[in-house]
Amino acid sequence: MRAMLARLSLLIILALSASPAFAFNPDEVLADPALEARARNLTAQLRCMVCQNQSIDDSNAELARDLRLLVRDRLGKGDSDDAVINYVVSRYGEFVLLKPRFSARTLALWGAPIGLLLIGGVAVFVFSRRRAALSEGQKLTADEEARIRDLLER
Repeated sequence: MRAMLARLSLLIILALSASPAFAFNPDEVLADPALEARARNLTAQLRCMVCQNQSIDDSNAELARDLRLLVRDRLGKGDSDDAVINYVVSRYGEFVLLKPRFSARTLALWGAPIGLLLIGGVAVFVFSRRRAALSEGQKLTADEEARIRDLLER
């Protein structure tokens, strides 16, 4: 029984680990290994417009397949990596990039984490200073202490 569970677990792990490989079809591979490596690098940088959280290299969607073929076609025609990326961005917009470029339009996207950390740091500093500045309160008078002792003794 244990051996059967171990084999089943191994089979499931192997099937799940190979799932991204199913997205890439052998008929898409370029004959030139250098061009193929460039194509794989580029397709890993482009977002699948259907899946949106996967690169076109990992996606099974038809649009992702078309984009993989487009990238390979452009590379085959002699385009540089930047020219291919610019061509795809011109057709689909900046959203197609998994890692957006730094520009005036994406300044908030790149600056938000730093800004939020600074705001949080200032808030913690101000809160801790205010808390330290609060007075410790007034001491109890002798009558108040005696009354509390009486209440506790009851």
